[in-house]
Amino acid sequence: MATVLVAMSGGVDSSVAAALLKNAGHSVVGVFMRNGVKPAVPAPVRAAEGDACAPAAPRRLKQGCCGIDDARDARLVAASLAVPFQVFDLEHEFGSLIDYFAREYSLGRTPNPCAVCNRDLKFGRLLQLADELGIERVATGHYVQLERTAGGRVALRRGRDAQKDQSYVLFPVAERALARCEFPVGHLPKSEVRALARELGLRTQDKPDSQEICFVPSGDYRDVLRSRGAVLRPGRFIDRRGKDWGPHEGIELFTIGQRRGLGLAAGEPLYVLEIRPETGEVVIGTREELGSAGFLLRDANWIGIDPPREGEELVCAVQIRSRGSAAAARVRATANSVFEVSFEEEQLAVTPGQGAVLYDGDRCLGGGWIELRRTVAATASAL
Repeated sequence: MATVLVAMSGGVDSSVAAALLKNAGHSVVGVFMRNGVKPAVPAPVRAAEGDACAPAAPRRLKQGCCGIDDARDARLVAASLAVPFQVFDLEHEFGSLIDYFAREYSLGRTPNPCAVCNRDLKFGRLLQLADELGIERVATGHYVQLERTAGGRVALRRGRDAQKDQSYVLFPVAERALARCEFPVGHLPKSEVRALARELGLRTQDKPDSQEICFVPSGDYRDVLRSRGAVLRPGRFIDRRGKDWGPHEGIELFTIGQRRGLGLAAGEPLYVLEIRPETGEVVIGTREELGSAGFLLRDANWIGIDPPREGEELVCAVQIRSRGSAAAARVRATANSVFEVSFEEEQLAVTPGQGAVLYDGDRCLGGGWIELRRTVAATASAL
């Protein structure tokens, strides 16, 4: 049996993962990665030129992870399992993650911090800690399944519980990192994980699942922008025909597909279609105009397969948001490791900055970052 370093977040999933490994005869070492985020609710972000956002009402802090209470729960679970436990302060590393988060909004993109965190911290930094401790294998409570192929590679598959599957946010984790991982709860439905926790008497058995980004305990990402000294950049709402719909308080307040909070009066619902950071324009339009024929994919990471060569095409399904469905598409390799993704049927709210994950059935082939979406109208005019 191996020694396994288990990332214990203080939640029920990682608690059960540690217990299952311990009961299977492995030597388990628990580790909690502290993010250093203080659960305070700051004042609203201020706009440029002295314009202020409306005062925010007091907000209830949401259930996250990596906080003080989570560290205590993780430590007590480790003690009940009689396994060694360590806390590592990753406040500096989480600071870099938060900087990325704020920077993406300033560039008119919508960040995907959970995927970046998995790549750089929950697996990247976790494996570094394992190396420092002389431990080969690591484990987490993610709902994914891993298969080791005859050729020595790994295949990442969706978790058995479709409602809890987390393969989408693991797409940027390198295959060589995944090859050192164990996912003990990936083959279980969430209900069975809860039942096991009760059977084992774990204190996290009824703990609610994390609902928010761990460094946004207030639930409002604008609080993070303020904490990073962000100044909102105001501009104008326009539509595809060039009509000016009036001012907005900052491009950082919007994301593709957003409908609520625009403050515009129209005879039909309006959505954010595009954000232009260079001009400060937020392009709005109807739901029909929100459709996209495809997009460009950059910085792709491939898991268990070799990437298509330039000019080659891969037929697969592509998922463009964590809780969305995968849609049939063709992925064609172009120069400079950029891939053109073309949907068989148009998709709504393709969002630059988000991850696009490729699937063959329940197998995750990897994915990359949405760079530039192709509107249906633009695609038609090019034909």
